[in-house]
Amino acid sequence: MTKQEISAGIIAYRRTKEGPKFLILYHGGSYWNFPKGHIESEEESLAAALRETREEAGLSGHDLRLIPGFQAYERFYFKKSGQSIFKVVIFYLAESSKKDVRISFEHQGYGWFLFRDAQRILGKYKDSQKVLRQAYDFLRARMRGPSARYGRRA
Repeated sequence: MTKQEISAGIIAYRRTKEGPKFLILYHGGSYWNFPKGHIESEEESLAAALRETREEAGLSGHDLRLIPGFQAYERFYFKKSGQSIFKVVIFYLAESSKKDVRISFEHQGYGWFLFRDAQRILGKYKDSQKVLRQAYDFLRARMRGPSARYGRRA
């Protein structure tokens, strides 16, 4: 029987002259990903996403400005201790006012990356690349117009 897990996270970005830079945490090996984690019982997905981002990256709700109207989902199967697990991760998008990140013991590093570099770093994790593309396209659509900061194609 397949078990189901539900997690939540934040795709955090900062505005730069080159365009948005996205926060990706380094777990070791070739594994990079966004701050995310399990939704605890009786916890709303957004509250879980903010809690996990605070725990994993040291960014609190005061450091983040949630971008309304954005939600993206990763859906995938994996095996853990021989059991098949279907995992759903709900992502929100937020602009960070802080550049410096305080990573948790779970991580070995982090970086703020332009879209094209972030896509490369996410490598074989196609679901993560997909949600990043959705976040990037969402930001570009919001910024269209004569004063668009992110109108250039990356």
